[in-house]
Amino acid sequence: MADFISIENCRIESATKTIIENIDWHFASGEAWLITGSSGGGKADFVRALSGSGRHFVPNASGSDVSLFSSVFQDSTEVVSLESAAALIEEEHERDESDYMDKIDEGRTGRRYISEVLGGDSAISARLETLPQVKLCGVEKILDRGLKFMSTGEIRRTLLCRALLSGKKLLVLSDPFAGLDAESRRILLEFFDTVVKKQLSGNDSWAFPCVILCMERMVEIPKSINCVLEFSDNRISFCGTREDYDALIAEREKQRSESRAEEKSAFARELNAIRSGDVLSEKHSVPDDTPLVEFRNVNVGWGDHRVLRNVNWTVHKGEHWLVRGPNGSGKTTLLELVTGDNQQVYANDVSLFGRRRGTGETIWDIKAKLGIVSYRLHVDYRMVGGFDLESVIISGFRDSIGLYEPKTDVEMQAAKKWLALGGFTGRENEAFSSLSYGEQRAVLILRAAVKQPPLLILDEPCHALAP
Repeated sequence: MADFISIENCRIESATKTIIENIDWHFASGEAWLITGSSGGGKADFVRALSGSGRHFVPNASGSDVSLFSSVFQDSTEVVSLESAAALIEEEHERDESDYMDKIDEGRTGRRYISEVLGGDSAISARLETLPQVKLCGVEKILDRGLKFMSTGEIRRTLLCRALLSGKKLLVLSDPFAGLDAESRRILLEFFDTVVKKQLSGNDSWAFPCVILCMERMVEIPKSINCVLEFSDNRISFCGTREDYDALIAEREKQRSESRAEEKSAFARELNAIRSGDVLSEKHSVPDDTPLVEFRNVNVGWGDHRVLRNVNWTVHKGEHWLVRGPNGSGKTTLLELVTGDNQQVYANDVSLFGRRRGTGETIWDIKAKLGIVSYRLHVDYRMVGGFDLESVIISGFRDSIGLYEPKTDVEMQAAKKWLALGGFTGRENEAFSSLSYGEQRAVLILRAAVKQPPLLILDEPCHALAP
């Protein structure tokens, strides 16, 4: 079988340091690869090196040993990921001109964004709905919606459609199923199987791109995957057939189940110790008979698009709610009415902690009682950049995006304890921006919990997290 990609005796480097010491890997015709591994274990760096995005394969100079990196794809590689979706939303925020208009700036629509890779041809743009790639990704009905108004799942399907039409020869799909509803997962699985069947048939016409799947969790893996590359602790920890990897995972799970109960007990003990010693959080008590959240006939939308219609919802102390629904059905909008990130809350009858929104309370009064993890918060943190993990955790006490006043010794001690609880011992001075997407999400979960708020809002908190 001919190799599409050959990597022998190479290392992965960033602009400043070596990330992974030794890489040996071959991607040949007839193979369909899964790249997996824990958050921060090297998987994301490998994918970035494949696409030439801030990471590079460099031959190791080791005497007579052969060192090489070759790829038939050259620079024709596209990565579709949570990271690229976040970057697109950041770009839309930076281009937003609502402050200079007498209405909300819709920004680029899905149609315009996808058409950009087609040279802006207006004739093709007008008939995008007829293209097989558009139908395969299931984005026909959202082409004329602004990117900033799409759900996370809709954004990622739009990115996939654009990548397919870009003419790139290799697509790397990173955690493509995270946060997708059942219908979107079905569409994506059908897409993957369709493309991989062409790949496994040895078709080299490039009518369809080659695809590599990259996932944190060994769940919902398409049957067409037949090879696995795993990274742990910035090294290759497995490279071989899917059958052999399945057997390895089964053995690991058996060993892990024997120690899981003790691990949970140890975690609970550490968490209780942190909580009992907490002197930073203001104790925002809410009377037992006062609803934490109350919606009365709430309606939200823009233009002719209605997101929420006549919603009535009450959350009482001691209740734990799961909000479910298809992508684009209004789940995030519902939660943003609680967090204060949707201004239409003031046009509706919404009460938080017994007080109706818009009756004199500040956004800081509201956020003081909330712990939040959301896609919007994650994007905001990526946009400010430059903060270390300790600062991110401490900002949870101050309800800020980033940190703008000196840290106290007590805050730093508390931050170290919370970071250790999350598996980030000794990493408090690392930059948030240097972490993988999954590690960033884990730190934001810790940030949400530090002040022990009466209400936690967790919008897709497990994006890109390993089990």
